[in-house]
Amino acid sequence: MRKKIKKIKEKGIKKKVIKMILNINSNNAIKEYGLTNIIAMVLAGGEGTRLFPLTKERAKPAVPFGARYRIIDFVLSNLVNSGILKINVLTQYKAHSLIKHLQTNWDINSRFGFYVNIVPPQMRIGKIWFRGTADAIYQNLNLIFDEQPEIVIVFSADHIYLMDIKKMIEYHIQKKADITIATFPIPIEEANRFGLMKIDNDNRIIDFAEKPKDPEIIENFKINDNFVLASMGNYIFNRDVLIKMLENDALRDTSHDFGKDIIPESIKLYKVYSYNFEENTIPGSNNKPYWRDVGTIGSYYEASMELLLPNPPLDLYNPYWPVYTAYSNLPPTKILGKNVNIQDSIISEGCIINDNVYIKNSIIFPKCIINDNVKIENSIIMDGCILNENVSIINTILDKGVIIEKNISIGYNLEEDKEKFFSFDNIIVINKGLKIDKETIAKLIQKPIYF
Repeated sequence: MRKKIKKIKEKGIKKKVIKMILNINSNNAIKEYGLTNIIAMVLAGGEGTRLFPLTKERAKPAVPFGARYRIIDFVLSNLVNSGILKINVLTQYKAHSLIKHLQTNWDINSRFGFYVNIVPPQMRIGKIWFRGTADAIYQNLNLIFDEQPEIVIVFSADHIYLMDIKKMIEYHIQKKADITIATFPIPIEEANRFGLMKIDNDNRIIDFAEKPKDPEIIENFKINDNFVLASMGNYIFNRDVLIKMLENDALRDTSHDFGKDIIPESIKLYKVYSYNFEENTIPGSNNKPYWRDVGTIGSYYEASMELLLPNPPLDLYNPYWPVYTAYSNLPPTKILGKNVNIQDSIISEGCIINDNVYIKNSIIFPKCIINDNVKIENSIIMDGCILNENVSIINTILDKGVIIEKNISIGYNLEEDKEKFFSFDNIIVINKGLKIDKETIAKLIQKPIYF
């Protein structure tokens, strides 16, 4: 085995996989829990309507995050770091950007039987798209039949978190569960965005409600005065249980959704347990477990700004649990000016920062050009943006490739800016590839860009 791969010199994800293969025979955890007999189905077809306009031209899992990543990189890195190397990514909505990212950056070496497969809708049961999260798996049951795994992991690609999934698998096996759901306490005011559950003293789930709107129902699911127990949208199924639930659901007139249909039905029929994500730990980190559903502009912005704290709750610098993404051949960022002030910010590679620039509490993605006399505060600047002379922005997200011409200010007069640009909770969002100048702004007063 070593001789065969001696000459392979790979970086990032492939290097990680090769190291795992070399150690697989001596890894007691892999032998004991059968990680080679597990496959993962990653649900990555989310439309992400609440993240508009960042999802105007891409699926939610493809939205950039943290100066260099895509949201999907987090679930895939968690799977790979946990030794789960047979992964199917189910795509649907505006998938081009996502598929390109996966093809370029998630090419696990298949010669050892491991893979990250990209699976668009194949219409195997008729000329229909995926009708829901459960239907997405049902329409691809052939992938499960081909592998015959003992356990199937069904995880969402929509969240920002770090997790040792092996520990959830160990818990699932220890409990002799049919289904295990990762759970996390959330503030009660956010309850209508999540599936909620009640558990008994043994953590078995005894009641479930998907995104309830009724305050009385929410009240009934409180675990204390301020919190409810929410599903993270991450499930572990015994293979035969999953197949039976999906086949039965396909025959019924339902929304074919895990949260709305499969999970409420399953707790009546099977042993369904809650796995407390707060007890999950990863190597090299003493941080409390971190999980964010970045499903709105506000939550996406908040999670991004948390990266700028002196001790961020999400540790992207842990060498024992890396987050994999595109391997960059870009040059280092260059700072040309003598009077440049950068505070509490992340600057990615390939940027050029000129003179008299002030950057505070901001995230700058690769290949951005910041020209003279520019001020950036509390903002997110995605790949390839150009800010020309005398530009000032605050509390703003610029999607990829935005050009802001000279002498433009954004975010300082919210009432005026809200008439021209998309806004959410006083955060301004500028669409991908837009050029902002005085003439464009005059037109936008008549017709805002998000219509």
